[in-house]
Amino acid sequence: MPLLRPDRYFSDVRAIDLDSLAADGVEGLVLDLDNTVLPRDTSEVPDSARAWVASLGARGFKVCFVSNNWHERVHAVAADLGAPIIAKALKPLPFAFRRAMRILGLPPRACAVVGDQLFTDVLGGGLIGAMTILVRPLSRSDLPHTLVLRLVEARLLADREPEA
Repeated sequence: MPLLRPDRYFSDVRAIDLDSLAADGVEGLVLDLDNTVLPRDTSEVPDSARAWVASLGARGFKVCFVSNNWHERVHAVAADLGAPIIAKALKPLPFAFRRAMRILGLPPRACAVVGDQLFTDVLGGGLIGAMTILVRPLSRSDLPHTLVLRLVEARLLADREPEA
């Protein structure tokens, strides 16, 4: 199932090799928020997450958050991090990913979709033709249906370890 195989796999967003992405022509990152950039259901933005997102802009990457979450919290967090967000995205459907690319002004081949779930982030990014990057979730806390999907993800990733 190639659409469920991330192009790259890292332990954490801060482990992503940004120089390698730039060398591969990536100019924009379409980022999941919950359990990718910060732990799920928190409004507290860790200093490490704030510094990492700031470093993306400093390195010339454009950033847009795409989240299935629709609560006000995700809007406040994205504003705090200084990037636009598309909430209630209905991932893995391609509509929000395409909208994010329009906001960034970039084609799919110049974007990487980064998230913690195969069935939303990786599948959605693959459907639009973007590079996909999977990271391990920051928290074990998740919605019941996501916890079930995590069991399937573990089987699909059984032969693969994060690059860093």
